[in-house]
Amino acid sequence: MGDSDLKSKINSAEGKTPVLKQAELDYMKIIEQKNLERVQKLQQISRRNRITGCAIGAGVFGIYLYSIYAVKQETFLDDFEEPVKVQQ
Repeated sequence: MGDSDLKSKINSAEGKTPVLKQAELDYMKIIEQKNLERVQKLQQISRRNRITGCAIGAGVFGIYLYSIYAVKQETFLDDFEEPVKVQQ
C-alpha cells in the first residue's frame, strides 16, 4: 500500500480546475461580506470592552489612592497619650 494507491482529490493530470457556477460565486461573496461585518462588529465590541475595563480600573485605582491619602491624614491616634494610672 503505497501512496500510488490513493487518488488525489483534484485530478491534476487532466489540467482542469473545478469551475464554480455563478450562483456559487455570488453565495461566496455574500458569505464573505457577512463574515466581514461580523468581524468588524466583534472588533467594536472588543474595543468598547477594553475602554470600559480601563475606566473601571481607573476608578478603582482612584478610590484606592484616595483611601490611602485619607488614612494618612488621620492624626488622632498619633497624639494619643495614655492616661496616668492612679496607684492605690
